[in-house]
Amino acid sequence: MIFKLVGDGRPYPEHGLSSREWAQIPPRQVRLDTLITTKAVLDLHSLLAKDSTFYGDLFPHVVQWKGELYLEDGLHRALRAALHQRSVLHARVLEVQD
Repeated sequence: MIFKLVGDGRPYPEHGLSSREWAQIPPRQVRLDTLITTKAVLDLHSLLAKDSTFYGDLFPHVVQWKGELYLEDGLHRALRAALHQRSVLHARVLEVQD
C-alpha cells in the first residue's frame, strides 16, 4: 500500500492559499501511507518526464483536516518517492479548521 486512500476531490473547505503563502510553510516529513490523494488519475507523461519535479514548489502540498492528511498537490512527487522505495517525503502541511 502506497497511500492510505485514493480519493477524488477535496473534501475540506477551500483555504485560498497562494503559491507564495504555501512557500512560507516549512516542510516536514510525512509518511506516504498516511496520505489521502485528492486525484484518482495521474498522467504517466507527467510522472515519467525528466523535468516533472523541476517546475513549481519543491515540496508537495498537504492539507490536514479533521485528523486526515490530504495530498492536494505533488502526487507525481509522492509516487516518485514510492518508486524509489521511500516511505516518507518532505511536504508543506497546512492545518485547516472547520
